Amino acid sequence: EVEEPVIAKPTTRIVAIVYDGMLILALLFLVGTMLTVIGTLLTMETGTKSSQAQSLPTWYQNFIMTPSFILTLVGFYGIFWRRGGQTLGMQTWRLKTVNNAGHLLTWGQSFKRILAASLMPLIFGLIGSVIGGSRAILLTSAFLGLIFNYAFCLFNRRGLAVQDMLSNTITLKMPKQQHEGLWRGFKNRKQQKNNPENTHK
Repeated sequence: EVEEPVIAKPTTRIVAIVYDGMLILALLFLVGTMLTVIGTLLTMETGTKSSQAQSLPTWYQNFIMTPSFILTLVGFYGIFWRRGGQTLGMQTWRLKTVNNAGHLLTWGQSFKRILAASLMPLIFGLIGSVIGGSRAILLTSAFLGLIFNYAFCLFNRRGLAVQDMLSNTITLKMPKQQHEGLWRGFKNRKQQKNNPENTHK
């Protein structure tokens, strides 16, 4: 009997996020380091004493660094979701993200899904900043918002997360016999687009 893909459980999805999180943090650290060096060279005079050290201008942090971090995040997920439907962490657990028609995501759908996934952490973070005001409380509240996205699966009849519902996408747990793997998914994307009947529903 051939197994069918099923909606992924929240615990499996969180573990995959932890896997991807390590790679994303490394990417963000690399981008941040490069932008800090560039920003220091462009906007500040070099001092000879540690007391002369200054922080980067607020405009540079808000309009250069923050958008760059967001683009890094969108690029990471967008490239993987568009090409094979799965990131490195998702591939480990045979997870695959597709739209409601069963096709790989477009850039627009990927961006919409990332925005949807960020909504509850943002709301929880804002509430935390109003209640406590400290950076630690803000980050803790944002993390609780992320957990809420997946805890929602337990109360949704179909087992969907917040971002699934808001972006009309879904993350599936693929059976072993149907799991093509990340790199084969990259290679077969064109073939799947030309033969939509072969795409997993």
